[in-house]
Amino acid sequence: MSIHSMASRKTPRVVAELGRPETPEETAARKARDSRNYRSRKTVNNLVYSLLVTLVVVFIVVLFVPRSDTSLVKPVDYHQIAAQTQAGLDVPLADPVLPEGWRANAATWHTGSNDRVRSWYIGLLTPSDGFIGLTQAQDANPTWLADQLQNQLASGTVVVDGVTWDVYRNARPAADRGNFDYALVTAGGSSTYLLVGTAPEDEFEVLARALSGQVQETTGG
Repeated sequence: MSIHSMASRKTPRVVAELGRPETPEETAARKARDSRNYRSRKTVNNLVYSLLVTLVVVFIVVLFVPRSDTSLVKPVDYHQIAAQTQAGLDVPLADPVLPEGWRANAATWHTGSNDRVRSWYIGLLTPSDGFIGLTQAQDANPTWLADQLQNQLASGTVVVDGVTWDVYRNARPAADRGNFDYALVTAGGSSTYLLVGTAPEDEFEVLARALSGQVQETTGG
């Protein structure tokens, strides 16, 4: 073998970790490992890029798509439902006329098949986005009333336009109250009127005032 051919032959690379040149098997394993690492880094980079693109798209949608302040709750015409339900009933159903900003999300007549107390119910959303459920029960008994009020005791009374209402404040922990933070209760004739909900007290007073005329009529006032 000539000196020229020996010089032209590539000297195997000494691997520092091994202290010697790699064997063909070790070289193949290293290249395979490097290839896997490259693909792994590329996959991570692609995921990061995709996430950034998604965040940019979401930001653009939030920033530029018009949003409506209109409530998604479909209002219910409780006046119409009250008129339809009134047929065949001898007791006038509560049908309060309320200021602008009040709306109903439910209005229904319960036949009393479970608790034997017939009742008319209107679910009301208030201008402050609070809630008040109006229930007019026929011939309500103490057990039924206690159940509606979670066995809470009256804490006082309030007079609204000549009608005296018992006041109830739910003493249970907030997580256990449901839709009952505050309540007003009064009776007129065979009807018991319950206002139960989470709205501010002044909005309860607005609803009580809207009912005062009917309550006084049923009591002969």
